[in-house]
Amino acid sequence: MPRATRLLPEQHLRTQSDFQTVRQAGRRHQCDAFTAWWLACPKPASIRPDRPLTSRPQANASLRLGVVASRAAVGNAVQRNRAKRRLRALFRLHQQKLPPDGDLLLVARRLLNGLPWAVLETRFADLCRRLGNAR
Repeated sequence: MPRATRLLPEQHLRTQSDFQTVRQAGRRHQCDAFTAWWLACPKPASIRPDRPLTSRPQANASLRLGVVASRAAVGNAVQRNRAKRRLRALFRLHQQKLPPDGDLLLVARRLLNGLPWAVLETRFADLCRRLGNAR
């Protein structure tokens, strides 16, 4: 697995309300190994001064990521941690292919840890293409 740049603190979905907002208002994209929810965030020019912003730290904040791996879907703690590490690594390697303004929530499935890295990369790259075309 190639080395990737570090995930910056402002690139994390932090609060439970952020996760809920992405799940409720975002679009779901199903893959075999993971499920992705994408929520495009407004560009700074389209922000109205009379409406409060969401919990995003800045109106023009870049892409943010949240990763979920439940015991029921993935397995024990070792399997969950491995699944989350793999999803974060995929994001770090391919984040330049994603649209720059939005929130991405990745939910791991049991199949994630059983797939080779190359297969995961192609599936994530396919997701990036779908999200780029959905703009």
